[in-house]
Amino acid sequence: MTVPSPALDADLILVGGGLANGLLAYRLQAQRPDLRLLVLESGRELGGDHTWSFHETDLTAAQHEWLKPFVAHEWPEVSVRFENFSRRLGIGYRSVTSERFRYVLARALGDAVRLGTAVDAVEPAQVQLRSGATLRAGAVIDGRGFRPSPHLALRYQKFLGLELQLSGPHGLAGPIIMDATVAQTDGYRFVYVLPFAEDRVLIEDTYYADRADLDREVLRRRIHAYAADRGWTAAATIREESGVLPIALDGDIEAFWNTAPGQPRAGLRAGLFHATTGYSLPDAVRLADRIAALPDLGAGPLAAAIWAHVADHWRGQRFFRLLNRMLFLAGRPEDRHRVLRRFYGFPESLIARFYAGRLSAVDKARIVAGRPPVPLGAALRALAAPDLAKG
Repeated sequence: MTVPSPALDADLILVGGGLANGLLAYRLQAQRPDLRLLVLESGRELGGDHTWSFHETDLTAAQHEWLKPFVAHEWPEVSVRFENFSRRLGIGYRSVTSERFRYVLARALGDAVRLGTAVDAVEPAQVQLRSGATLRAGAVIDGRGFRPSPHLALRYQKFLGLELQLSGPHGLAGPIIMDATVAQTDGYRFVYVLPFAEDRVLIEDTYYADRADLDREVLRRRIHAYAADRGWTAAATIREESGVLPIALDGDIEAFWNTAPGQPRAGLRAGLFHATTGYSLPDAVRLADRIAALPDLGAGPLAAAIWAHVADHWRGQRFFRLLNRMLFLAGRPEDRHRVLRRFYGFPESLIARFYAGRLSAVDKARIVAGRPPVPLGAALRALAAPDLAKG
């Protein structure tokens, strides 16, 4: 058990007020209320401007229970659309919005959060603020988002989204998690649609791309064109969000971790995300549970426990990295949609296990069996390609 020390500014400092650290702080506050927590966020608000989504089958019943206050929207089914193929999936889907995220954390954490606090340096047991002050703690967790590394070979899922107030009902029964009937440009392109109310939608123009750049004005025009093509008239743009998520093809996870040896990390900063989908909320929930159960939250034991968790996750995601190689390396960018179209023809239970990162050996064999939807020789070379990372 961690013993509070009056010489320290906090027992645990969380640097960065994004998804992973926010959920971790909430879980620790609930499970270990005597722990002195401090969350440092450089921005004016926690959580930025994002929508984090997940499938009902991604989490356990216990995890759903403690996450419930954060869920702003939920639906019993989702759909996918490709040219000459569409399908509804009876897999529940839920979304956490930044607005709800901030509301829940404000009630739970109170003055344990410091906004507008810029940080110059993070060490395992202290933080150097830009103001010149130093804060000390039993441990410091760095959760400031993903940082590119030469030890990881990456491609990207990038998107820009507009939440639109429509002049009338949209008619959707649930989210469209992939609409690939749109023109295929800049890699695999699809539109993602979340119906927040009968006349309000979030539309994201999304790309599995080789580059991380976003032409925001072009994407805004494409979103409005998509809405018009569906017969929707946008009365107002409520807000805009964007993101660039890492998609892992290969890497040396130990070298990645050892760029800051002994430093506890969380979320994307720790390399915790689904290698193919880029989803990070389920991994943030799992890490929060694991840390909350640790007997010792000192910097050394905490860093060791998080590293073991990261290493287990990386090993468990190996098959997904192999699939990513086939997606990005085995065919022309404009043909990538063929790989995804084939995947959504599999049984619903397999698709759910894929999203949850819990594929069985039989699932994996089924996914790679048969003729691939890209040239066979290129597929084999992509799967066998060694040392894609520079490190």
